[in-house]
Amino acid sequence: MTPPATVTLSLVKGRLDPARYVFDERTTCVLGRSTDCSPRLPNDEHHRTVSRHHCLLDINPPDIRIRDFGSMNGTFVNGRKIGQREKGQTPEEGAAVQYPEHDLGDGDEIRLGNTVFRVGISAPRTLRLAHCAKCGREAGSEMSGRSGEFLCSGCRSEPSAVARLLLDLARSGRPDLAPIAGYELLRELGRGGMGAVYLARRGSSGEQVALKVMLPKVAADADARVRFLREAELTGALRHPNIAALYDSGFADGTFYFTTEFCTGGSLDQLLRQRHGRLPAAQAVRIAVQVLEGLDHAHGKSVVHRDLTPSNVLLQENLDGSTTAKVADFGIAKAFDRAGLSGLTRTGATAGKPHFMPRQQVINFKKAAPAVDVWALAACLYHALTGHTPRDFPRDKDPWQTVLQSPAVPIRQRDPLIERRLAEVIDRALTERPAIGFQSADELRRALLPHAG
Repeated sequence: MTPPATVTLSLVKGRLDPARYVFDERTTCVLGRSTDCSPRLPNDEHHRTVSRHHCLLDINPPDIRIRDFGSMNGTFVNGRKIGQREKGQTPEEGAAVQYPEHDLGDGDEIRLGNTVFRVGISAPRTLRLAHCAKCGREAGSEMSGRSGEFLCSGCRSEPSAVARLLLDLARSGRPDLAPIAGYELLRELGRGGMGAVYLARRGSSGEQVALKVMLPKVAADADARVRFLREAELTGALRHPNIAALYDSGFADGTFYFTTEFCTGGSLDQLLRQRHGRLPAAQAVRIAVQVLEGLDHAHGKSVVHRDLTPSNVLLQENLDGSTTAKVADFGIAKAFDRAGLSGLTRTGATAGKPHFMPRQQVINFKKAAPAVDVWALAACLYHALTGHTPRDFPRDKDPWQTVLQSPAVPIRQRDPLIERRLAEVIDRALTERPAIGFQSADELRRALLPHAG
């Protein structure tokens, strides 16, 4: 197997132990003097020019990107300043400015105060030119230094055309597409930054499934495919009434595909739009309790979702008129990131705002623990009850700084009519310092049960 690409930060100047940091998978980290930073610079008189949260690194080997957080004295790349708040501005005012991100290359040097790191990038090199697996277009800079199958940006913007091509190839007898042979697309169910999901029907039985296509932003070489599909297989082994089942998965012509259980009630975010943004407390809590049961099962199998939002809480309408909530895409986004297939989008302009993400996940995405899913579920419940996310995200403020610096707004400040004991549970669940308020899904589930009606 080809050695994985790595990004290394080596200390050139300064006082730091360890003096070398190696990243071999997708992560984000914050550099600064705060105790939650990694690498953390000493909080002493020699490092007073370094801010507590100084700059952000977005790493997806072999790529690395940096952004200053409105630091007092700026971040320097190869001697050039890439960000600094204006003289006289407070840290809060500096954080209101979104400074541009900068891609880093092998040998680049980053300076924070008197501390200097050198970037080292190790990646398997390829001599052949990469071409889009769908249209054949030759790759440009987006595929520099990468090998494997990929889709160009133009084809990635048309996921429905990619999905139809896969089904046509499956009908032609392609063995790698056998799991989806005989399916026809009915309609699009939704789309996001990594692809789209469609309602599909198997012609022979009439069975309906959700067909998801995931479109790598970078090349899916043999090793990346193996890593991703192996982890997807582990999540596909999860069987629980509150987890949407994953049936089949595979890769063909630059595209990963999955078939999963189709839930007739749509998603929680769709239900909220139908209900003008809010649900009655008992209904919202019942959904939350069911989701927590699914989370608890997955966490017991050492699977963390890390991307829980109202869009992947699905609702199955039962024959008796009841509704069952199910978590979708369990571990899929995480596996896509870990395999290095998602590109540098988690913190960039195209990533959107981290509405349902706790600060622990921003500080060290790689080491996100089950408690981050518990926080995200509490954020979904908060949203279903109030129509707001736990934090306010001003348009003129860096959203990642908002996550680092702004705690959740107490829920009764959003709606004073929310029952006090329920509010206390939710506010505790959204606590982040010094740790997330509920460390396990079952702990929060038991706290919410008296409010489920």
